[in-house]
Amino acid sequence: MQKKKRLRVVVMAVLLAALVSACGSTPKAVAIGKNDVCAYCNMAIKNNQFATEIILKNNKVLKFDDIGCMMKWKKKENSNQKITVLYVRDYKTKEWVNETKATYVYAPGVKTPMAYSVVSFKNKANADKFSKENKGSSVMTANELKSHKWEMDKGMMKKNMSDGMNMNDKK
Repeated sequence: MQKKKRLRVVVMAVLLAALVSACGSTPKAVAIGKNDVCAYCNMAIKNNQFATEIILKNNKVLKFDDIGCMMKWKKKENSNQKITVLYVRDYKTKEWVNETKATYVYAPGVKTPMAYSVVSFKNKANADKFSKENKGSSVMTANELKSHKWEMDKGMMKKNMSDGMNMNDKK
């Protein structure tokens, strides 16, 4: 009888621990689909190193074609939304990275879908290397990214469109 009671207590403790850890886990990034559009600018999203995501507390996933679109959505239009996690992608590997753990480079002249010219890296060493290779660029943390001035390079956007190089065209 005593063994059954002990076994029940152990099983309940294991189940409770599993439940608590599942409730506290951070949701994973969701794959970019071929029909996904940016929650901010409504352009098609390519499954590339520029795609970003926000997962809300209600598990709704918002996808963006450019870090700039995600940051503008978050800052200007939806600051009252309850956000669980933001994901960006490593510029070289396309691996999903928690926005707070990434390092960013603002590199004027580097093409991004909406011409904000900010790219993200999983590790700072790669960001520093990329910054050195791109004149006039600056490295930022996630905290510094919040105060970045989000302006499109309108000349780059016009050039992309006239060259037929809109990075967001569905293929």
